[in-house]
Amino acid sequence: MFETVLVANRGEIARRIIRTVQRMGLKAVAVHSEADAKLPYVREADESVAIGPAAPAQSYRDVEALLEAARQTGAKAVHPGYGFLAEDAAFARRVQKAGLVWVGPSPEAIEAMGDKIRARNLVAEAGVPVSRGTTRPVGDVEEAVRSAHDIGYPVMVKASAGGGGMGMAVAGDEGALRVELERVRGFAQRMFGDPSVLLERFFPRVRHVEVQVLGLADGRVVALGERDCSVQRRNQKVAEETPSPAVTPELREQLFAAAVRAAEAVGYRNAGTVECLLDADSGEVVFLEMNTRLQVEHPITEMVTGIDLVEQQLLVAAGRPVTFDPDAVPAAGHALELRVNAEDPVRFLPGPGLITAWEEPHGPGIRVDAGYTVGNTVTPHYDSLMAKLVVHGADRAEALDRARAAVAAFRVEGPKCNLPFFAELLVHPEFVSGDYDTGIVARMRV
Repeated sequence: MFETVLVANRGEIARRIIRTVQRMGLKAVAVHSEADAKLPYVREADESVAIGPAAPAQSYRDVEALLEAARQTGAKAVHPGYGFLAEDAAFARRVQKAGLVWVGPSPEAIEAMGDKIRARNLVAEAGVPVSRGTTRPVGDVEEAVRSAHDIGYPVMVKASAGGGGMGMAVAGDEGALRVELERVRGFAQRMFGDPSVLLERFFPRVRHVEVQVLGLADGRVVALGERDCSVQRRNQKVAEETPSPAVTPELREQLFAAAVRAAEAVGYRNAGTVECLLDADSGEVVFLEMNTRLQVEHPITEMVTGIDLVEQQLLVAAGRPVTFDPDAVPAAGHALELRVNAEDPVRFLPGPGLITAWEEPHGPGIRVDAGYTVGNTVTPHYDSLMAKLVVHGADRAEALDRARAAVAAFRVEGPKCNLPFFAELLVHPEFVSGDYDTGIVARMRV
């Protein structure tokens, strides 16, 4: 087992990884930009290295600076967290070439699943259901029009290299398609350096359900439960729960089998998530994409299974057996995660600033993964996520009750904060019933 792990990330996920690394008796090395020097994760690490100015390109995305930090501190493994370089196959290769252990799937698996068109084709060949769509990047506008006619309107126009809800648009007819195709292409080129675009069938009323998988060192792939991520604003998740209220035991078995087949199609090792769309009307399930990293919402899976996913990631990366029985994954109760962001609770626009008050809730079944505390400043340089409020209960009703109490007790002053939105969500009849879809936030704001 390697003795020192460099955490190539920041904020709450760096702090969360550091906690497990230290619990396992290993040394945790943090890296930080100039803007993040006073954040809690830097103080809590065994050692920290300044890697550059606030701009991510000059710090958290600077491969040379990260590798130099590993060399300076004697780190033998690199955990990328999520975001930044977590799904960058070139970075994974550089880590391995430097003789370090990459805590994640192979660069080949990252590449295969990072290209949405290639991923669709791979999993379809493995027997995983996919929606109607193009099997290669669409060419000119006329080809896109022909493809959309075959698929049927409305269609989703999607950047092949996109992720995190970015690079997508819905076209309801040919006129809209001609406009959105060029817009998405331009956005994809600017953001991802790849203008490739695919078309897929668009489901008007859909739930976003994903399966946590873990590829073991012995080659097996295990499904560790599903998560419902349908509460979204601008195609980005803000609240998740597990198990999904929409998933029956029969559907759960189908989802798990499909997720395992998708991961096996690329010889997957380590933690990953297979994301699916569930048609709220027909019950049809189709593959959406695979995230080749730890997810933001992984804590709710940990709460219901009792399995520390970061610990399993480190063990798999070291070629060790996991700490649970892969043939009998435990599951108990219900869990919710609420992403506490520095944004206004109505329009969800970022509102960074100095944190003048920070009081976290406590009690049975409550967990807070926070990246900040009082006196820290949320800057505009990074994602607006300040903390994740995670609650667990014996059933969904108890989890909801605990979540309401926790939101009421969570005090954040200084930056804008979306906690009032969660207070509204947790009593909203549609959400409380469990019968909701990805349009719930938009309907709440009409």
